[in-house]
Amino acid sequence: MPESVTDTAPLATRQIHPSAEIHPTAIVAAGASIGAGCRIGPYCIIGADAVLGEGVVLEAHVTIDGHAEIGEKVQVSPFATIGLAPQDLKYRGQPTRVVIGARSMIREHATVHRGSVGGHGVTTVGADCLLMVNAHVGHDSTLDHHVILANNVMLGGHVQIADTVFVGGGAAIHQFVRIGRQVVVGGMSGVEADIIPFGAVMGNRARLTGLNLIGLKRRGFPRPQIHQLRAAYRSLFRTAGNFQERVDTTEAELGADPAVAEIIAFIRADSHRGLCRAGRELLVEDDEAEG
Repeated sequence: MPESVTDTAPLATRQIHPSAEIHPTAIVAAGASIGAGCRIGPYCIIGADAVLGEGVVLEAHVTIDGHAEIGEKVQVSPFATIGLAPQDLKYRGQPTRVVIGARSMIREHATVHRGSVGGHGVTTVGADCLLMVNAHVGHDSTLDHHVILANNVMLGGHVQIADTVFVGGGAAIHQFVRIGRQVVVGGMSGVEADIIPFGAVMGNRARLTGLNLIGLKRRGFPRPQIHQLRAAYRSLFRTAGNFQERVDTTEAELGADPAVAEIIAFIRADSHRGLCRAGRELLVEDDEAEG
């Protein structure tokens, strides 16, 4: 058990910046690094290999364990845990890592496990992310920037999520799934396959319902580019014939657009889980929604 910050180990071994505020009940292990302006609330526990950047706020009852790197101005709410061992039966205590990007918010009871030796050894949450209450990020997962996980979202191990993705409450993402940029995942969805960039999915098992048009407009995508993306979606998922031939045709006809090229590259990339396809029962409704 780490010793209390009020005990006798020299402050130098803890590398605590003089401007940091640490509650007397907090426990900070020798070797931990606490940056300028950090605020460590009551009953927090910080392990020996933790590094907290400037302005980090741990409200109360927060646990930071293992080789954890917490970026500047990250805010962590009560009973959240970062850096505990992966839920992997093959794990034997090897020194794997977790990295949380600047200005991210980790809300109550959220959990982010460190990486595993069987993966690439690090779990990463990018900058400006929001993990809402009870969200879980499994070992070796990678979240890019501006990702939002709503309440009770569960990510299996090795999940990859690109920038500006929103995952609705209670959704479960299977291990090794890839989620492209600007995707929206409906609440309570069960996602077992990769989701193309700019897609919208929902259901259990999740199926594509179209493009994330609201997100595209909010992010300032120009109307001509949105039309190109819609044409690409129709070509890929609303046209008869061999799927690989449809990919080739879409690339030839629309691939000059960078966003369409991004979708094509995503489809062609290596995948453990295959591609999330459009559900037939949603096609008519989706046409009306996009018209």
